[in-house]
Amino acid sequence: MLMPHPAVLRRLVDEYEAATAGGSAEAKNARAQDLAYTLCVSTGTRDVTLALQAARRWLAAAAEADAAAKPRTDDGPHVYA
Repeated sequence: MLMPHPAVLRRLVDEYEAATAGGSAEAKNARAQDLAYTLCVSTGTRDVTLALQAARRWLAAAAEADAAAKPRTDDGPHVYA
């Protein structure tokens, strides 16, 4: 299965949460439905709750991978002879 880029997934989650948090019922409903569909397709699920859970797991894994890939700079002074 293809996985969406973490930045795209983060944007979808943020936009979905914003769309379901406020605004008129009609506008909120249409936008939230569009975002829910996109989240479900992006995560390979059929339920927006499961899609959000999967997205958050993937985003956490991506953050861990980024942290592990960065060189450590806190290991003390370096002495070069």
